[in-house]
Amino acid sequence: MSSETGVEATAGARHRATGKRMSTGRAGDRIFAGAARGSGILVLAIMAAIAVFLIWKAIPALQKNEAGFLTAEEWNPNATPPRFGIAQLAFGTLVSSFMALLMATPVAVAIAMFIAFYSPRRVASTLGYVVDLLAAVPSIVYGLWGVLVLAPHIGGVVEFLNSALGWIPLFGGDSPGKNSIFTASVVLAIMILPIISSVTREVFLQVPQANVEASLALGATRWEMIRMSVLPYGRSGMIAASMLGLGRAMGETIAVAMVLTSVPGINVHILEDGGNSFAANIVRGFNEAGDTGRGALIASGLVLFVITLIVNMAARAIVARRKEFV
Repeated sequence: MSSETGVEATAGARHRATGKRMSTGRAGDRIFAGAARGSGILVLAIMAAIAVFLIWKAIPALQKNEAGFLTAEEWNPNATPPRFGIAQLAFGTLVSSFMALLMATPVAVAIAMFIAFYSPRRVASTLGYVVDLLAAVPSIVYGLWGVLVLAPHIGGVVEFLNSALGWIPLFGGDSPGKNSIFTASVVLAIMILPIISSVTREVFLQVPQANVEASLALGATRWEMIRMSVLPYGRSGMIAASMLGLGRAMGETIAVAMVLTSVPGINVHILEDGGNSFAANIVRGFNEAGDTGRGALIASGLVLFVITLIVNMAARAIVARRKEFV
């Protein structure tokens, strides 16, 4: 009995000592914790400051607006009286961004899978470097490529989609063109592909080697090992990578402004010329806008800011449901 009491006393002393060390900590730990906490607070403060600035600059223009800001399709803030709305901008931004995400994500995941598990080491390092290098290409280069190379040669693909999938409203229309939302989506897909691929590849490389070896030891093929061990573990990382790429696509300016022909009004046929987006509209109209026009553009930027926050929150909610793999 006495020996058990002595053991309990010793364990209690160790627990109190450990708790004391954890509560006080070393100076470096306290500095690091304070810096990390301060960085998080600073980020939230910057986001709040951006939101306050956008609201402050947008309110005067919204008060003068004679059209429904959320429902109107016209954009004429310099008229007398001003009339502008974001319906067309929201439609073009969301459709082009999600189309780009649908096109880029499967290819990016396949590239990441090939680099991580199929290619030889030397080839993997070189290919990974090339893919990462694509993320450093300026937006205007992608825009020039889209205007001078992609748009003149995409007619066959557009006609095929229109004839094969014309029964779907998005791919219907009487006059498919080359400077359409679909063309802009292809350019955006190529732009966000290296981001999604790089992040996904790093997630795949973090899969515990024991899980991989256990699957192979049980007789699984390489694809079965990826399907049973890698994809479940990296699902949350792939979602985060996709949302990062979506944010890049939604905020892209120059490339979309160069490729997409600005035509007023919502056109649900994405293969026809015309359309607009928040970022492209801002870059086109900011220099020529007056006070009310600049306020209207800032108000549209505020909506894009809110949409981006909603998308990120939705991504966090999806990732939170997969905590067992994080």
